[in-house]
Amino acid sequence: MPSSAEPPPLSPSAEPYGRVVMRAALWLAFLAPFFYSTYGFANWLASTRDHVGSIVFSWEHHVPFVAWTIVPYWSINLFYGLSLLLNDSRQGVDRLAGRYLTAQIVAVACFILFPLTATFVRPETSGLPGFLFAVLGGFDKPFNQAPSLHIALLVIIWDHWRQRLAGPLLGLWHGWCFLIGASVLTTWQHHFIDIPTGALLGFFALWLFPARGELPFAGFRPAADGRAWRLALCYALGAALALTGAVVGAFFSALALLLLWPSLALAIVALAYAGAGAKVFQKAADGRVSLASRILLWPYRLGARVNVWTWTRKLPPVVPVSDGIFLGRFPNAAEADGFGTVIDLAAELERPRDAPGRWQSFGMLDLLPPPADTLDQAVAAIEPARRQGTVLVCCALGFQRSATVIAGWLVATGRSQTPSHARKQLAASGRPVHLQIGLDEPA
Repeated sequence: MPSSAEPPPLSPSAEPYGRVVMRAALWLAFLAPFFYSTYGFANWLASTRDHVGSIVFSWEHHVPFVAWTIVPYWSINLFYGLSLLLNDSRQGVDRLAGRYLTAQIVAVACFILFPLTATFVRPETSGLPGFLFAVLGGFDKPFNQAPSLHIALLVIIWDHWRQRLAGPLLGLWHGWCFLIGASVLTTWQHHFIDIPTGALLGFFALWLFPARGELPFAGFRPAADGRAWRLALCYALGAALALTGAVVGAFFSALALLLLWPSLALAIVALAYAGAGAKVFQKAADGRVSLASRILLWPYRLGARVNVWTWTRKLPPVVPVSDGIFLGRFPNAAEADGFGTVIDLAAELERPRDAPGRWQSFGMLDLLPPPADTLDQAVAAIEPARRQGTVLVCCALGFQRSATVIAGWLVATGRSQTPSHARKQLAASGRPVHLQIGLDEPA
C-alpha cells in the first residue's frame, strides 16, 4: 500500500508525445527569459541599496569550500528542462510549469522586499569548476538569498523524478539531489537560512499545483456560514501573529523565521474555512495525504493531535453503538487494527502510516455542518462495511462529525425512528455528542 496520496508512476503516454513536447517547449520559451529578467532585476535592485543585511550562523564559517560541487549545483539547470519534457500529458507540463512559476514569483518578491547578501568570498578556482563559477558570476550576484530559489526548484524537481524512477536509479537520484542541496553551502553560494525557507517554498509550490487531481482552490466559493467565517478569521489571525513573530523576531534571532512554517499552515487552514473546503488538506479516499500537505501542514496537525489528546485523554477511545458499529476519536495504528473498517471523517488528520485493514475517508471540516453529498456518502458506506466486520466511525474527537454520520445511519437503517432518538441513543454511550444539520433537534 502506498505511504501517501502521491500519484502512481506514470503509465504509457495518454497523449501524443509530440503535443507534450510542444507544450513543454512553449513553457521553456517563456520561463527562461522570465527567470533571467526577474532574477536579474532583483539582483540589480539590491545592488543599488546602501546596505543589504545578511543572516549567518557562526558555525557556517566552518563549512568548507568544495570547488567540484559546482557541478551538481549547475546540474539542476539540466533537470529543470528535462522535467518539463518528461511528462505524459500537457496537464502534467502545465502543473510542473505552475510550480516553477510559483517558486520564481514568490522568491523574487522576497528578494525585492527583504534582500539578503552572501558574505563569504570564494577562493580562486581553475579548470571546469573555475569555468562554471565564472559563468555563474556573470549573471548571479550575492543578493538573492532567502528563500533559496535553487532549493525550491530542487524540491520540485526531486519530487517530479522520484515518481518516475525505481530501484537503484531512485537511490542514485536521492543521492544526487542531496549533493545538489549540499552544494548551495559548499560552493559558498548561500547561507543556511536560505535552505529551509527555500524548501518551504518548494513544498508550497508542490501543494499549490499537485501532479494530479483538483487544485486546492479550484471552485473556491466564499463560505455562506457565519461560523465558517469566524473560524477562518481565527486561523487567519493566528497566521498573521506567527508571521509578525517571524519578521520581528528575525531582528533578534534567525530561529524566529521558523514561525513562517506555522504561519503558512494556518493561512491554508483559514482559506479552507473561507471557502476552499476540505480539499486543501489533499487527503485521499484511503486516508493518505500528499507529501506536500504532510510537510506544509505538519505544525497544524501537531496542534490538532494535541487537541485530540487534551479533550479525549479521560475518555475511552471508542464506544459501541449498535451491531458492530463503534464511535470514537481518531485512532492510532494499534487501535485501528481492532476493526475491519475505519470510516474516517477528519479531513485534517492523516491515516497512521502502519494502520492495517480497510480505511475509507470522507473529508469534512471540523466544527462545520458537512456538505450534504459528503454526509450521504459517509452514511451509505457504513452498512456495506458492517457486513465485512466491525466498523469504527471516527473524526478528530469523536464528538461531532462521526456522531452525525452514525446518527444518519441509525435513522436510514431504521435502528432509530427519529433523529432525536438517534441522538439519545448516541448520548447513552457515554460519549459527548454534538450533531449537525438538523439531526440535533429537540425530542
